[in-house]
Amino acid sequence: MPTVRGWAALGVSAALVVLWVVFGEIELLATAIFLLSAVLFGFLFARCFALDVACSRTVRPPEVQEGSEVLVETTLKPRRRLWNLILEDTVHGLGAARFAAARADAGEPLSACYEIVCRSRGIYQIGPVQVSVSDPFALCDRKNLAGSIDRLLVLPRIEELYGLPTVRGLDSSVQSTRPSYAPRGGEDFFTLREYQTGDDLRQVHWPASAKRDELMIKQLELPWQARALVLVDQRSHRYPTHEAFEHAVRGAASVVAHLHKGGFSPELWTTERSPLPRSGSRYAQAMEILATVQTVDRLDLRSTVRRLRRHGVGGGAFVVVTGIPDEGMLGVFRALAQDFSRTIVMAVDDRIKGSVASFQGAGAVAVMVGSFTPWAPAWRAAMEATWSTASAG
Repeated sequence: MPTVRGWAALGVSAALVVLWVVFGEIELLATAIFLLSAVLFGFLFARCFALDVACSRTVRPPEVQEGSEVLVETTLKPRRRLWNLILEDTVHGLGAARFAAARADAGEPLSACYEIVCRSRGIYQIGPVQVSVSDPFALCDRKNLAGSIDRLLVLPRIEELYGLPTVRGLDSSVQSTRPSYAPRGGEDFFTLREYQTGDDLRQVHWPASAKRDELMIKQLELPWQARALVLVDQRSHRYPTHEAFEHAVRGAASVVAHLHKGGFSPELWTTERSPLPRSGSRYAQAMEILATVQTVDRLDLRSTVRRLRRHGVGGGAFVVVTGIPDEGMLGVFRALAQDFSRTIVMAVDDRIKGSVASFQGAGAVAVMVGSFTPWAPAWRAAMEATWSTASAG
């Protein structure tokens, strides 16, 4: 196919033919024939080379936090000699990297490296690689797609928090370290499920496995106090700026990572959608949701409460992450807080006096920051206040 330069050459040659007809100058016709011959030569040159190439890509690391850099190495191995080779690897939503080589010998690998600065969270598709060869004048080229599609997961930036919420059955005076329960489950039988790669074979239920002719795993119930629910408010009108919502998402990611590290089993919900199926790591599922969550213009909070009720939520800690709190979210909080031992409201509010007093009156621990204020100091102060209160009682 002609390139942009090739189509321009064809257009110029056509114009020169018209001018030759009008003025009768033979030089105009000769120039038109030359340009047309150059485009024809380029077309035949590009058609002579079959783009039979093998392509592979390495993304290091495939999962990062926003603001980090990722190194991508693409390796191309042609099965026959090629000239004027151009390789273009696209990171959809972020940009493309373009490389050129004058010649590539058969069986000799060509490697190209480039860096990606991940300024925004999200899930980005990398590839496939577009490989093309062109004639020496770049008038015509031949393109083909090679290689696989890779995924780059950019998570929200996570702050390291200090202190865990006091929950029923735990000594509030030792909350500065770690809970004493096991994060992988209790000793009470909960249900049977199919075996998944990585499961402990000691938990295989052999009678049920023999009956069903497939491995079945005994799912043990998590301790009540080890559970945690993190609810993210997606309503756009509660966030005056886009940065306020992004900061709320960073707060949700930080608390999910902190609770997971501290021994809890955090489950993430948003006001628009239910969580992913429970197979696999809840932590990984939660972080993937936070990588793509966006605000919603219209949302019925009553349906959120109904879905949570049907799901049977309850446990040790309930964390609500919102922007400027309002009566709607307060109603959701009051409807669900009774099923939890400790309730926390994390709000992004740039006003001097925040509107979390109603949540505090309902028994919640308030963690309020501005759009550009770190979460860690406010979280630590709130947690230490709850410990001193609990110890005094």
